[in-house]
Amino acid sequence: MTAPNRNAVVDTLRTAALIGICVVNLPYMGLAPAQTLTWPDSAPDQIAVLVTAVFFEAKFFVLFSFLFGWGIEIQQRAAQHAGANAGRRYRRRMVMLAVFGILHALLVFSGDILLLYSLVGSLIWFLRRASPARLIGVALSLIALSLLGLTLVGMVLSLAPPLAQDLTPGLSGDYLDTVQARIEDWPETFLFLILFQGPLAASAFAAGLAAAKLGVLDPSATHWRRRCGTALPILLAVGLPLNIAYALAASGPGLGWGEIAEWLGFISIALGAPVLTLAYICVVRLAQDRLKLPPLLVLAGRNSLSSYVLQGVLAGFIFGGYGLGLFGQMSQLGLYPLSIAVALVSMVLTGLYARVSGRGPLETLLRRVTHAPSHQHTLGAQS
Repeated sequence: MTAPNRNAVVDTLRTAALIGICVVNLPYMGLAPAQTLTWPDSAPDQIAVLVTAVFFEAKFFVLFSFLFGWGIEIQQRAAQHAGANAGRRYRRRMVMLAVFGILHALLVFSGDILLLYSLVGSLIWFLRRASPARLIGVALSLIALSLLGLTLVGMVLSLAPPLAQDLTPGLSGDYLDTVQARIEDWPETFLFLILFQGPLAASAFAAGLAAAKLGVLDPSATHWRRRCGTALPILLAVGLPLNIAYALAASGPGLGWGEIAEWLGFISIALGAPVLTLAYICVVRLAQDRLKLPPLLVLAGRNSLSSYVLQGVLAGFIFGGYGLGLFGQMSQLGLYPLSIAVALVSMVLTGLYARVSGRGPLETLLRRVTHAPSHQHTLGAQS
């Protein structure tokens, strides 16, 4: 069964991250590139695009990454408590995450983040014994690296030819057509993820690892709660303008102040996303006593890997020609309630499975591989 003594703050943050990620991902699953990467005509759709860019895009990915980094320290403590080899467990976990990521990218959603997490997580492992101060320094330096990556992305986008207006028939065909389309899209998509999200993910991993060492998310650590109350207005005052500038430059009509201003607005997400993510963490931290999630959502948050993958499976059925065939048929605004519904349904189904089985299906497989006795140890026990 799932461990009873879990961190309610972390569970709430994971649940929020799953919903936010679905809001960001669903347009890329259900709309053609010409629909997602161009400014829509209708005012309701324009508002929907701006709201997503300001409050959701990159923020919940950073939050998910922050929690992953937090988990590195927690998993290391658990392995030490059990007398197990923490390094061996972690290596197996990263290998399995990479396998899940490749399969997810090719069979479900080419915008997969699991492989990226495996690569970044393997690098961050070498910092597991670093002090919180050093980890925070690494996190800040990686934000600077993100500025460079975003600059490269901006240059590529500015040189790219105009998008075709077709609806990419491969994504609206039968299942084999969708797999073929993902295979063709994945190299370019993964390169974009490395440049756009890689440094931000690594920064959030390092920050999350530091937070675990400092006990920032510990519900009983009242001093961190007080600090959140002090920091929240500052985080909002800094984060909101940066994210608005990014939304206007990257997804909206532009800032109207020239090319340099557009470039600065686009790369401002490197700082704006982490700052607003910290604001979200502070909101949950301050409201922890009033946030009582339904048990099924708590279980889903604890089994976020299965919940995340199931989002893509459900979206594939909704948009694919092998399902309801709604690819390219919905508006940006119309995707909002649908994305929330997909997120909730995936979490409820995962929660029901975990209630019966103790863990989500992918978490069960991941745990079996991670905690399996080493071959050498098994031979020694038999001799």
